[in-house]
Amino acid sequence: MQLWSFLVAALVAAVEFVYLRGWLCLRDAFPNLVTRWRLATFTTGLALIWILVGSPLAALDHQSLTIHMMKHLLLMTVAAPLLLAGAPVFPLVCGLPKLFIKSYPPLVSPPARWVERSLMHPAFCWLAGTVTVIAWHIPAVFQMALQANWLHSFEDISFLVAGVLFWSPVVRPSRSGMKPLRWYLPLYLFFATLPCDILSAFLTFYGRVAYPSYQAAAEMFALSPLRDQECAGALMWVWVTYAYLIPAVVITVQILSLPSAQLLNTTPCEHPKSVNV
Repeated sequence: MQLWSFLVAALVAAVEFVYLRGWLCLRDAFPNLVTRWRLATFTTGLALIWILVGSPLAALDHQSLTIHMMKHLLLMTVAAPLLLAGAPVFPLVCGLPKLFIKSYPPLVSPPARWVERSLMHPAFCWLAGTVTVIAWHIPAVFQMALQANWLHSFEDISFLVAGVLFWSPVVRPSRSGMKPLRWYLPLYLFFATLPCDILSAFLTFYGRVAYPSYQAAAEMFALSPLRDQECAGALMWVWVTYAYLIPAVVITVQILSLPSAQLLNTTPCEHPKSVNV
């Protein structure tokens, strides 16, 4: 685990260096393209990732399911949106060495653009987030991840990647300071709460410890393994409700505040404008 912690710290530092280098280049040429607060959100997201995955605190999720749940909720619903809010594409591309960018022309080829559109499709993004949450909470899979360090590290990475994919249709900053407001996003976010509600209900009302590894773990906060599991389920239900439904309500209010003529003239391919992210 010490090697893994070092790798996480080195990767986070490298990404921050590339982003900051690109941000400084863009600031001179286009001062309003990526503002200071985007730099702050991206840096905060990276720092949170290190705390959750690479710091000594990361090992506490083996002692408590509630801490394990909090870790993955923070990765998916806080760290991932913070990274996206940092508008990372332009700074990261500009921060890379020119030789690296020139040596990869396939990245701008039609097949690469098709792959990008497919990965960014809302249906795929929704499924990526939902399937990741459900799959890793299957008892047999969960147990394997707790017992194998490499699989547990892969689990953390998958939650972060799934979070970035899930929030990419929602948090999409544009160069103009305005972004498309997609009318389907409230439903997108609402339906994402349903699988999490089912899972949280299972953890809360199952009545038995679903993951045997926590039976032998040291009790934290004077909680028995079963009570810890119930707290984890309640935490998931409350957290997901606020994390998904509050943005859904905000987007709904924004849609309803648009002029009716603008809504009538808007198709799914012609997005009305909304406020900044």
